Amino acid sequence: MDLRKLKTMIELVQQSGIAELEVTEGEEKVRIVRSRSTQMIAPEMPMSLPEPAPVIAAPVPVAVAAAPSGHQVKSPMVGTFYRSASPGAKSFAEVGDTVKAGQIICIIEAMKLMNEIECDKDGVVRAFLIDNGQPVEYGEPLVLIE
Repeated sequence: MDLRKLKTMIELVQQSGIAELEVTEGEEKVRIVRSRSTQMIAPEMPMSLPEPAPVIAAPVPVAVAAAPSGHQVKSPMVGTFYRSASPGAKSFAEVGDTVKAGQIICIIEAMKLMNEIECDKDGVVRAFLIDNGQPVEYGEPLVLIE
C-alpha cells in the first residue's frame, strides 16, 4: 500500500470522530485504531461504588431469528450502501435476477468515493439485507445469493 495513502488514512482517523478504520486492497489489509484517552483518578481519593441491589428476574424466552440460507455477499468496508449509481438510476440488481461472479451488484460510498461491489459467486439474488442509503459496517452481509 502506498505510504502517502496510509498517511492520509491516519490523518483522517485523527481528525474525525471515528475510532478505527480498516481498508482492504487485494491481499493487503490495513487497520488503524485510534487510542482512547484514559481518565486519571487521583490515587489519594479512593472511589467507592454503592452496592447494587439484588435483582430477581424470571427467565424470559428469547426468539432467535433463523439465519438466512445461501451465500452472503459481505461489505468489504464501512460506508453507505446504495443499490444504484444515482438516485433515479436503475438498480444494479433486483431480487430474482441471475448474477455472475464479478458482476456489480451495489456500491458503497466511503469518504466521498463510490466503490463498486462485485458479486463473488454465480447465482440468483434472493434478498437485499440492507436498505438503500443505510450505513454498513465491515463484514456486514449485504446481499443473499442462492
